[in-house]
Amino acid sequence: MNANYQQRIDQAKTAIQEADYILLGGGAGLSAAAGITFTGKRFTDYFGDFIEKYGFTDLYSSGFYPFETQEDKWAYWARHIQLNRYDTGTTQLYLDLYDLVKEKQHFVISTNVESQFEKAGFASDAVFEIQGNYGYLQCEKGCHDTLYDNEELVKKMVAQTVDCKIPTSLVPNCPVCGGAMDVNLRINEYFVQDEQWQMSERLYRSFLQTSENLNVVYMELGVGFNTPGIIRYPFERMTYHNERATLIRLNRDEPAGIAENQHKTIAFTEDMSQVFRDIERGNT
Repeated sequence: MNANYQQRIDQAKTAIQEADYILLGGGAGLSAAAGITFTGKRFTDYFGDFIEKYGFTDLYSSGFYPFETQEDKWAYWARHIQLNRYDTGTTQLYLDLYDLVKEKQHFVISTNVESQFEKAGFASDAVFEIQGNYGYLQCEKGCHDTLYDNEELVKKMVAQTVDCKIPTSLVPNCPVCGGAMDVNLRINEYFVQDEQWQMSERLYRSFLQTSENLNVVYMELGVGFNTPGIIRYPFERMTYHNERATLIRLNRDEPAGIAENQHKTIAFTEDMSQVFRDIERGNT
């Protein structure tokens, strides 16, 4: 085993053991490492007909496709949601992460939208899914702030999809304005932040205030630069301003941070599951 790797593992073990609070920041790289990938066999096996019809190359870019009809749009999105939210069970990586921090005061802020944190055992009031959730629909224009559970409808849509279309009878309409519906994802200015979202934000702010200037570990997990202002930059800033803070960054491609935090940052580019297991092994 690489000596430097073992040194970093030991440092991370100690930081977590001594922490009063742990703040987890989950990005797309965490779910990708857990197997929730948007390319490759997982994509081609499940979306072959859409690939043939539209020339899709991955699940990320296909989400921006300008479908001509609501029947086309919901045939795609129902299958996208079914795969990533309902067919994908609890992943081992998220379970390992929960085991690593469950005995500590912790909170999660995540840009991921597939509910893996809650599936793994994290309490719902300790998770802030700031970018939305695949499991809910909203008015496309955000005319009101209610979200609607979509599991039953999504399963009907998937079951009744023919030639990449759903029946018109299954197309959802806003119960208030009568307009189109959308997935509750932060894709434009109409993103609905319902009462639960507002409560999660307040709990997150409260966690930040409670842990301020105390012995905190910020664990940044697979966070890139698509939305750095949500997790990456705030974690860097809070580490810089707290002499007792430690930043543990797991990022295969972009581990480097600001120079001022180098002495307080433990960076890993190695396989996340291996890192979690090696840290946990020293904490039991």
